[in-house]
Amino acid sequence: MADVEQQQAQNPEVPVEAPQQEAPQEGGRGFGRGRGRGGDRGARGRGGARDEKEQWVPCTKLGRLVKDSKITTLEEIFLFSIPVKEHQIIDTLLPEGTLKDEVIKIFPVQKVTSAGQRTRFKVFTIVGDSNGHLGVGSRTGKEVALGIRASLIAAKLNVVPIRRGYWGNKIGAPHTVPVKVTGKSGSVSVRLVPAPRGTGIVAAPIPTKILQLAGIEDVYTSSCGKTRTSGNFIMAVFYALRKTYSFLTPDLWPLTIPTADPTEEHSEFLAQTKA
Repeated sequence: MADVEQQQAQNPEVPVEAPQQEAPQEGGRGFGRGRGRGGDRGARGRGGARDEKEQWVPCTKLGRLVKDSKITTLEEIFLFSIPVKEHQIIDTLLPEGTLKDEVIKIFPVQKVTSAGQRTRFKVFTIVGDSNGHLGVGSRTGKEVALGIRASLIAAKLNVVPIRRGYWGNKIGAPHTVPVKVTGKSGSVSVRLVPAPRGTGIVAAPIPTKILQLAGIEDVYTSSCGKTRTSGNFIMAVFYALRKTYSFLTPDLWPLTIPTADPTEEHSEFLAQTKA
């Protein structure tokens, strides 16, 4: 650049062309400082590209049995009253697309502290496959998204079997509750009464959503108490449905053959895969 200025000073009438810089090679970097958005961005960053779904590493005996396909149905878990501590167990046993979830209530709750009021959000979520499995979960979070995520996990951990029956003749598939059941939470009490086929769900909007996800097609309902308190209303319906397996009816009288507990049956496998 200095040579160009010296030649211009000696011969002011003759224009002097500045030396052209070489073009960057194809595939290389430009003349800038490399702060642009071009190039291979995927290779840089913290930890590189992450998988969309992290691989599940089970922490419990039940989780290891489910992941290795030693247990293939939820009924095996319910039969031996094994506690479910990992929500991935429900995701594995119920095929993708079968389990549906719905957020039915979000409301703010406040706590008075020395610094003022602290507002959080309480979320009620229900999950079900419309085929005799239902779960209800409630959690509180600083943000709505956090509360929804936590309540969904809680609902999966609370999945219980729902027994269905008939109103009259045992024709076709079970369509209603087998007996009259009552559930109570707070001041709210909900009663479910079997109904003839074709009646539909005779209930308020909140119980209707829960009964549909449980797989109940026809039922009469009766409620009393402060049903405006949605949280208690939701839990009262859930408690009523959970009671359907508490009644021993004549169709459950036949003798059943006892089987070994899954953890005892697959004790050798669990001993081998122990961390």
